[in-house]
Amino acid sequence: MKSNPGHFFEDFTLGRILTHATPLTLTSGDVSIYRALTGSRHALYSSDQFAMMTTGQAAKIDPLLAFHTVFGKTVPDISLNAVANLGYAEGRFLRAVTAGDTLRAVSEVIGHKQSSNGKTGVVYVRTTGLNQQGETVLSYVRWVMVHKRDAASQPPETIIPELASAVSVNAADVPRTYTDWDNNLAGSPHRYEDYDIGEKIDHVDGMTVEEAEHQTATRLYQNTAKVHFDAHAQKASRFGKRLIYGGVVISIARSLSFNGLGNAAEIIAINAGTHAGPLFAGDTVYAWSEVLDKTELSDTAGALRLRLVATKNHPCHDFPLRGEDGKYAPHVLLDFDYWAAIPRAAS
Repeated sequence: MKSNPGHFFEDFTLGRILTHATPLTLTSGDVSIYRALTGSRHALYSSDQFAMMTTGQAAKIDPLLAFHTVFGKTVPDISLNAVANLGYAEGRFLRAVTAGDTLRAVSEVIGHKQSSNGKTGVVYVRTTGLNQQGETVLSYVRWVMVHKRDAASQPPETIIPELASAVSVNAADVPRTYTDWDNNLAGSPHRYEDYDIGEKIDHVDGMTVEEAEHQTATRLYQNTAKVHFDAHAQKASRFGKRLIYGGVVISIARSLSFNGLGNAAEIIAINAGTHAGPLFAGDTVYAWSEVLDKTELSDTAGALRLRLVATKNHPCHDFPLRGEDGKYAPHVLLDFDYWAAIPRAAS
């Protein structure tokens, strides 16, 4: 058989290394399409002039675009037969990506656990994204539920990896210098000192996701997971239709967070992430954020640890998250914990 049916739960043996096809060169065209799909408007990734004035270099590619590109490389080997992608941890953005860079991906299986229904299992992988020089630009752990090939097959030993609850960010690990940051051009008057731990921000705006936009996004990232691509096959699924790729939710929620966090432009780490519920074409995404922690990176930059929560068809003025039973509220889509760099007040 020359075609690739994708891997099933039984294929993910502990320690297995997966080298993913195909390398992808990112261009300014990819950046424009990403902006068109997400509404991203952080000045650091929108304007060469602003980026040059602030960092001394032209605008880089948004870290989330690099993340989705690397993620897309892994899909044919990891999640082609997925039920759902469940979560993320230990995400690190280690090197800037610029237009013209070529990204590829390698993953290692670090854990697995058969589901109680005996028909699926959860696989844990650590993925590394590399550029054309072989330098690591990002890495992350994700866990995904995939179908078994044979429900009667014996389950493997349950191995769940120990993962850090948060990525450490400090001046040594994440050096950042922002000079001549212009609040007016960036779109926000609020800098590092203006945010308090425990503060919650309703991002107010909503964005409706259309089927064509979702399809364009998954094709841009070369994400071929059946649950996103094959409408015919998904008629037989429990939802009866395609799921919107969870990365679309992350990017839209992040773009919506501009309204309230416009200066927190640069994602530098992903601590954790949970896709709490499904999104479908025609649903509207809203978002809110909570400041979980903060730390100084340099005389001109700090970092905010942010919880980003996305909902569907539910504005976030009441900051929805969990019900009285402790489970995620039914309209919650995403619970995403990350660090973002932000300029400090001018001295």
